[in-house]
Amino acid sequence: MAPLARLAPRTLRGRLSLAAFTSAALLITVLTVGFNAVARQHLQRQADDELHARAAAVATTVDTSRAIVRVHEGTHDDLLDSNVWIYGGSRPVERPPNAATGGPLDRAALTLAATDGRRCATTGGPRPVRLCALHLPGRGAGATVVTALDLTPYQSSADTLLFGSLAMDAAMLACTYTLTRLAVGRALRPVRAMTDQATQWGAVASGERFGAGELPAELARLGASLDALLDRIRTLLRHERQLTAELSHELRTPLSRIIAELDWWQARPRTSADTRATHTTIATAAASMHTICDTLLLDARAGVPTTPGTTLMLPALHRAVEQIDLPRHLSLTVTVVGQDSDLQAGVGSALLERIVGPLLTNSLRHARSCVCVRARSDADGVLVDVTDDGPGVPPDFAAQLFVPGRRATPGDGHDGAGLGLPLARRLARSVGGEVHYDEQHTPGTRFTVRLPPA
Repeated sequence: MAPLARLAPRTLRGRLSLAAFTSAALLITVLTVGFNAVARQHLQRQADDELHARAAAVATTVDTSRAIVRVHEGTHDDLLDSNVWIYGGSRPVERPPNAATGGPLDRAALTLAATDGRRCATTGGPRPVRLCALHLPGRGAGATVVTALDLTPYQSSADTLLFGSLAMDAAMLACTYTLTRLAVGRALRPVRAMTDQATQWGAVASGERFGAGELPAELARLGASLDALLDRIRTLLRHERQLTAELSHELRTPLSRIIAELDWWQARPRTSADTRATHTTIATAAASMHTICDTLLLDARAGVPTTPGTTLMLPALHRAVEQIDLPRHLSLTVTVVGQDSDLQAGVGSALLERIVGPLLTNSLRHARSCVCVRARSDADGVLVDVTDDGPGVPPDFAAQLFVPGRRATPGDGHDGAGLGLPLARRLARSVGGEVHYDEQHTPGTRFTVRLPPA
């Protein structure tokens, strides 16, 4: 099987052409065998009909009304000289002058005469001969007329038909293979065009798509499947880029804190207490980076929602505040409304910090003097308000506030990438929560985080 597999065509066009050629060859072979078998049978029937007609003509000269069979001279005397035997019972009455007594033809004729009825037989040899017997009833055993016919012309006709059909089969197979290759090549032309288009588009990077167009139904379905596959790949790449951007955005703050601590520690000699404080700060920032990576990667795994948990709101909010470098001119307060200081939400502590963190960073970036974080219970869960006294969000930008990469004032001098607010909303939605922007709040800005209850 391995050598045959190596001989098989490597292209789809070649394989389809070979399959069509093989199928046509099998069909033509069956038809040729059947045609030649029918033709040979037809030629043999023609020979038998001629022999029976000659026997019937000779029978008109045979008299079987007496005990001894007699042959009358008449208009059919010439037939007695062309391979005709007449037997009275088993006794030969007449035989062809050119037939040797006891020869193959003579023995075959005697064998046929010994049987009653109309029978035919063929003798072998380089020149086959067909013999047929006609029994004539009469007194005694009656008479039998045996006629013979050389089958060489009929066999020559059959061979001519065979060779002619074989030549026609070869021509038909050649035409079938050629036309199949041309037809398959024409049918596959749109596939080659699609391949060239995909190469020119640069595959995933391009926004071009195959679409249905004027393609055949099968290729249109193939194009639609390829378009869907390309769209899924683009979506995966977009999610990958989004995850990379979110990681870099979230890791920037603790990394900046580590760099600042190292710069401060290296600026001049420090005491052991200062060194221990620096180590503690760096360790805290590194742990925060580790938590950030775990939280974002867990959320990004195959779209699996983040595992819910239970978190005390007040300690978690304080930890989120501690991870942020608070400017000197700003004040930040964290409060829990109501008598329940043990207010809990149905999310993990790390996820809560990742949701509130971008909102705090955004408010601290735009606030003039203060930022307030307030947690309160609600009939549907827990609400966290992050409020600042900054200039607020421009009304024409409110609809794009949670679109990744969009900023209201890109040239305001801040290093934000427009990813924090979309990240906060996406993480909140992963646990069944939400982040809203309160357009009615003035002055300043207020974001409300709704979290599931514990």
